[in-house]
Amino acid sequence: MTGNPDSTRLVEEIAHILVLRQHTVTTVESCTGGGIAHALTAIAGSSAWFEYGFVTYSNPAKTEMVGVSTGLLDLYGAVSVEVASAMASGGCNKSGADHALSVTGIAGPGGATPGKPVGTVCFGWAGPDNRMTTGLQVFSGDRESVRNQSVVYSLSGFLEYLDN
Repeated sequence: MTGNPDSTRLVEEIAHILVLRQHTVTTVESCTGGGIAHALTAIAGSSAWFEYGFVTYSNPAKTEMVGVSTGLLDLYGAVSVEVASAMASGGCNKSGADHALSVTGIAGPGGATPGKPVGTVCFGWAGPDNRMTTGLQVFSGDRESVRNQSVVYSLSGFLEYLDN
């Protein structure tokens, strides 16, 4: 994934808030393959507020690394807001970070299922006191475009989450 001026601006704003609050963040990523962690750590000083980056591409990785239950995966599928929520809360629990961003989706070109076309991406944002927000987007474009849009949307959603 290439650098993006939008993501740089978002990360700078996120960093400012996290430093002021003395909070930390972790990422739990599937379809972005570490792209959100890459964006967050691209600025100097990120070690003050960035904890972990989990890349949980497979279902077993989601279960083993951040505790997503196999029952949840079987019931809703990996690409669901329910699994994105479990990934984010599991990321906070496993890392000890104050906040977590999660993403799981179908970047393409294959992988579509009935009701879940290529470009379907689910997001989770978790924080203190078990606060959770989720989102679902269907992005258009090729694999790289879906992944880049997912990174920017995740960061934008996290900034909104922090502002509320």
